Amino acid sequence: MTRSSTSEQTSGPTPSTWVAVCQRAELGVERGIAALVDGQQMALFRLRDDSVHAVQQRDPFSGANVMSRGIVGTRQGEPTVAGPMYKQVFSLRTGACLERGSYEPVDDSADLRTWDVQVLDGVVHVRAPHNRSVEDVKS
Repeated sequence: MTRSSTSEQTSGPTPSTWVAVCQRAELGVERGIAALVDGQQMALFRLRDDSVHAVQQRDPFSGANVMSRGIVGTRQGEPTVAGPMYKQVFSLRTGACLERGSYEPVDDSADLRTWDVQVLDGVVHVRAPHNRSVEDVKS
């Protein structure tokens, strides 16, 4: 993972910052990696079409930070990840829980938080709230 400079952008009332996380080539296709960006644990997934998605690392049904170990798939064309603990299925685009089984979330929401992702010159950037220094970005 790489620490690097960012460019600030304003989206609505909350300023945000694009944070460089890693090279796209470092992401295996249909495999997740964990990253810590601006104090937020997230799971990054690269799909076969080279798109990259970022969702929260915390599994809302187990409370464990394991989503990067999830199984990538599709549901009616929607890219998904299945939680590695109890196999709930989430949209990688929206974070919505598509299949929860008989479990209830331990968190307030059954859905995963998502972050905007862009790839510039092969570098994966995640839009993070601008409330910390770039030096706080770790992987």
